[in-house]
Amino acid sequence: MAKNLKIFIDGQWVESKTDKYIECFNPGTGEVMALAPDATLEEVESAVQAAKAAFNEWSNTPVVRRIQVLFNMRNLIDKYLEELVILVCTENGKCWEEGMGDVLKGKEVIEFACGAPHLMKGDTVMNITQGYDTIQVKEPVGIFLGICPWNFPAMIPVGWMAPLCVATGNTMVIKPANEVPQSALRLMDLWTEAGLPKGVLNVITCGNEMAEYLVKHPDIKGVTFVGSTSVGRHVYATAAAAGKRVQALCEAKNHALVLNDCNLEMAASGIINAAYGCAGERCMALPVVVVQEEIADDLVAKLKEKAMKIKVGPGSDKSSQLGPVINAKHMEFVKNWIQKGVEEGAKLVLDGRNIKVPGHEKGFFIGPTILDNVKLGMAVGEQEIFGPVVCIKRVRDFEEGITLMNDIPFANGSVVYTQSGYYAREFARRTHAGMVGVNVGTPVPVGIFGFTGHKNSFFGDLHVMGTDGIRFYTQLKSITTQWFTESTKKKIDTWDGMLDIKGR
Repeated sequence: MAKNLKIFIDGQWVESKTDKYIECFNPGTGEVMALAPDATLEEVESAVQAAKAAFNEWSNTPVVRRIQVLFNMRNLIDKYLEELVILVCTENGKCWEEGMGDVLKGKEVIEFACGAPHLMKGDTVMNITQGYDTIQVKEPVGIFLGICPWNFPAMIPVGWMAPLCVATGNTMVIKPANEVPQSALRLMDLWTEAGLPKGVLNVITCGNEMAEYLVKHPDIKGVTFVGSTSVGRHVYATAAAAGKRVQALCEAKNHALVLNDCNLEMAASGIINAAYGCAGERCMALPVVVVQEEIADDLVAKLKEKAMKIKVGPGSDKSSQLGPVINAKHMEFVKNWIQKGVEEGAKLVLDGRNIKVPGHEKGFFIGPTILDNVKLGMAVGEQEIFGPVVCIKRVRDFEEGITLMNDIPFANGSVVYTQSGYYAREFARRTHAGMVGVNVGTPVPVGIFGFTGHKNSFFGDLHVMGTDGIRFYTQLKSITTQWFTESTKKKIDTWDGMLDIKGR
């Protein structure tokens, strides 16, 4: 029987007073496993006010004490790792290793955030002009809003959003995706056990109306968002117009360029992993392969051979290699894209639309799919599908390939498979994408680096993770001082000593 979920406000589990609930499915079985409340205006407002009330004390807590909570959280994730992985796999449909990665990539950023005492250090110059000293410090900003997608239920709320926010002294209201709220909610038990004070993190589920209310809320100083480009663009425009800082991570259509000098076997294996991992439901998936014509037939044959060996099944089976997509609506969405590709003239090399998983006939499964001869202008090769579908585009040479890739409006990741140092360097230098792989199919950076999408894949100035993440959650303050003695007699000029006119 599906359970009614609670929301987490001011350190307490709250039974929502709403009469509207959102169904949360188990993608592997097709069954409703939980009901997420569409929180009321009063509940949403109370979450913001809890974060506001907690900010003053938390921001004034020494950073070396704040990070003790993060050290504890890191250890608790290890303690409850298997439980968290099972929860991610159950509510999202990931295979076991993918669910493990979801949790551990979140922990990776927590470990980076434990370095906040060093990362928040400022700059100082004594005697910057005669008798004047200037120091520049990083300070917390205030309350942030985190709007999460459904494809990484643990990594994004517990990794990309919360750690750097709280380590730098801010507070946050997290809105997990309504399809997968249980991981984010369970993690609040761990944050509490780790010693995080009440109100610092609050988690609510709600519909679009209340999400819009939060984006516009005058007490919220910044918004971090992960989701579709259409919504991300709206969030960016709305929040930025209200004077908030924003980072909006959006869609992608990552391409790989396979050159004729590559290690074909390793390239094919890398493409399979990058294309079908997480059922293709990640913004760093590899849905398009651009290959030189002379090796295209061999590559397609290898991809088909390897794809047909992938075991499709639920995350509850640790031997599964390709899990279900998130829900029935998305399953039909992906299937419609496959059909559209065929109608546009692509060759259907491998069709995953009719796959059946014994014992899980009601699950939302799509098998590996390959569309060959995808031409310029075909929507299937240029718009995000977010499923286990690979499109093959054939080109004459490197120049045609990189030109084709750079014409795509998205620019999260791009990959080249080659043994040539010259072409690897040219590709890395000239590609428009923010994250580049040379013989690496999924070039997701480790958490000490930023997640640096470009073009329509990102709206904002400061990226998640890395030093960009620290800058996003802090604001600079410059303090200039001079000191007088009783005998000091000094003329105060127009610039009050901050321009050394005599030295010029």
